[in-house]
Amino acid sequence: MRKRKLLSFGVLLIVFLSTILAACGSNSKEGGSGDTGKSGNEKEKTLIFGRGGDSVSLDPIAVTDGESYKVTKNIFETLIEFGEQDTTLHPGLATKWEPSKDGLTYTLDLQEGVKFHDGTDFNAEAVVKNFERWMNGNADKFPYFISMFGGFKGDKDAVIKEVKADGDYKVVFTLNKPQAPFLKNLAMSSFGIASPTAFEKDGDKFGDNPVGTGPFKFVSWKRNDSITIEKNKEYWKDGEPKLDKVVFRSIPDNSARLNALNTGEIDLADGINPSDSASIKSNNQLQIFERPSMNVGYLGLTVTRPPFDNVKVRQAVNYAIDKKAIIDAFFEGQAEVAKNPMPSSIEGYNDDVKEYTYDPKKAKELLKEAGYDGKQIELWAMPVPRPYMPDGQKVAEAIQKNLADVGMKAKIVTYEWATYLDKASKGEADAFLLGWTGDNGDPDNFLYTLLDESNIGSNNYTYFKNSETHKILLEAQKETDQEKRNELYKNAQDIIAEQAPWVPLAHSTPLLAGKADLEGFKPHPTGSDLLSQVDFK
Repeated sequence: MRKRKLLSFGVLLIVFLSTILAACGSNSKEGGSGDTGKSGNEKEKTLIFGRGGDSVSLDPIAVTDGESYKVTKNIFETLIEFGEQDTTLHPGLATKWEPSKDGLTYTLDLQEGVKFHDGTDFNAEAVVKNFERWMNGNADKFPYFISMFGGFKGDKDAVIKEVKADGDYKVVFTLNKPQAPFLKNLAMSSFGIASPTAFEKDGDKFGDNPVGTGPFKFVSWKRNDSITIEKNKEYWKDGEPKLDKVVFRSIPDNSARLNALNTGEIDLADGINPSDSASIKSNNQLQIFERPSMNVGYLGLTVTRPPFDNVKVRQAVNYAIDKKAIIDAFFEGQAEVAKNPMPSSIEGYNDDVKEYTYDPKKAKELLKEAGYDGKQIELWAMPVPRPYMPDGQKVAEAIQKNLADVGMKAKIVTYEWATYLDKASKGEADAFLLGWTGDNGDPDNFLYTLLDESNIGSNNYTYFKNSETHKILLEAQKETDQEKRNELYKNAQDIIAEQAPWVPLAHSTPLLAGKADLEGFKPHPTGSDLLSQVDFK
């Protein structure tokens, strides 16, 4: 009898312990597709963000592509921040700023008590070291620095003369010449402040292991597959970020990316085909997001390569392409026909500029006048969807047909995204599809950055060079009277239209889609989306 009681007690004890162990071992996940490693009330929230291509580097100063900034925006912070969905200026790592009356000095007060992800203190010395790193670089290493600040230390066109610390939490910028968009330039994703400890240690490899002050910390990078970042638990802004982890997954095909969203493999998808918007809106499990438009998609004509070294050939191609038909076919009403290198939402837009209408007859006449020999050109098509062009391959095919109709044969070629950008920047393409999402809402960021001779080899992929526009754009940078600046930019657009280094195609309204329970996501017009407020209901 005693043995039976002991046996019963033992069985009950085993059952009891098993129940406890089972309870301790159970995990649940909330609002995301990622793995979970927390129990009880601490549920890990992972956002899986599907995008069209991989990043080039995670060192923001070393890149110019949106897929890189999409990630670095959440790892690094800038001295000045843009508004949630516009390019108004707000405090970032700097609490306030004060320009001198002559526009040659800017004094910035900095946040106190902020640390980089590796424990290094953020202070004035860290800011100085970042700018010293950039100012002592070159166009190959830091292409965007020269685009926005004219040159490196000692260059005759350099905007920044020196950057000095005034105590621990004040930094003073001294300029060689006034620059109207200086503060907006500081707010751009390219100029995220990095840990000096990390970039001094890793050198050129810093882009593989980035360290900033932002809401998320870098975890891992599987090339052409995924990048994982995790919550910065010591982040200086209370209550942020809401998510524990974000995984950026590369899914090049638009349809495959939408399918991954439908099947629950991802939570948020960039680069949605406009033709899919109706089905998404009718699905109560999904929601659609519209990114505020601030972009241009274009066909670049490399002016140093025949036949596009002849302005009449470039003008002919502008007449040859049916832009409205391309927009109707591939943008589903989510774009407007472009005639300038920047959208009408940017100050200084020239609505009176000469527009190239679709006119194949005029195109043929110009090609004849130019003595075009009929030699086949290469037409480069982007391998990834971009906000300004949902499907580069299909757009290239439409352009190929338009060109054939006027007697210009074109062979479509493409490369992996990083290679495509690198080769195009070196002037190796005849004609190429590309585009631009504005970084700061200023006309300088379109016209000077993309079409000035100072940026040949960086963001001026067509190698367009014109002494008159160069003079105008440099003058516009120094002009602080906005009305006078606007007139200068309008004049520059007239010359650019006549010289025709581009065929401006479209200004799009990019679409994204996400799960219905996703909240707090606000797409930014720059394409660099901050995810610190994103959560699941």
